[in-house]
Amino acid sequence: MAGGGQAAVSFLTRMAAAAAGLGLAASAASTSFYTVDGGERAVIFDRVRGVLPQTTSEGTHFLVPILQKPFIFDIRTRPHSFSSTSGTKDLQMVNLTLRVLSRPDVEHLPDIFNSLGLEYDEKVLPSIGNEVLKAVVAQFNADQLLTERPHVSALVRESLTQRAREFNIVLDDVAITHLAYGPEFSQAVEKKQVAQQEAERSRFLVARAEQERRAAIVRAEGESEAARLISEATTTAGNGLIELRRIEAAKEIAGVLARTPNVSYIPAGNNGQMLLGLNAAR
Repeated sequence: MAGGGQAAVSFLTRMAAAAAGLGLAASAASTSFYTVDGGERAVIFDRVRGVLPQTTSEGTHFLVPILQKPFIFDIRTRPHSFSSTSGTKDLQMVNLTLRVLSRPDVEHLPDIFNSLGLEYDEKVLPSIGNEVLKAVVAQFNADQLLTERPHVSALVRESLTQRAREFNIVLDDVAITHLAYGPEFSQAVEKKQVAQQEAERSRFLVARAEQERRAAIVRAEGESEAARLISEATTTAGNGLIELRRIEAAKEIAGVLARTPNVSYIPAGNNGQMLLGLNAAR
């Protein structure tokens, strides 16, 4: 009976040892492999050699447990947006929003991990973006940011791409998505428009005065020429022209009076004079 109990205990002990060995083997196997998904790369940190210079592509890979640890980088293009308040060349404040599409340079992932870590883009892009925006905006007046926006965007894209390259970051696209001026600029634009309207009005008044002056000169020259012609005609033909003008004037006056209902004509005698009588209102 005692021999059977010892055999059972020995069997259970061997089973427990085998189970423990299998558990340790399974744990070691699970920690000896790691998986890199699509659009990712892995950087291996070795406790003896440090960060390894080679990156690991997609798939399942082997590592030495405890001594090595993988750090996964997302190498797909990701959007980032940040705003900056900058001063223009004519001392106006402008608020701009910049959107960039960035990704890490795969060949330099170990360097990025050593110097910046996994959150490399959040540490670098806002600072260099603000720096580049302030430097470029300071080269233009406030109104030029609108009239020369493609040129401004090109300068920002070129400068920011060069600065990002210094940190092993690739920029696929850079765009200014929002541009707003401060209230001082709006007031300055309004005052400028009012001044332009006043200047246009002043130019109009000057032009009108010039036209009136020219018209007065032409009118005076015409009257002078008419007086000269009348004087020459009077000298040549005597007072006949004056009498003709007097008769024409009398006919015109008679025509006006004839159309007036309150006026009647009464002959005064043989001398040709007339008596004008007004009808009394009834």
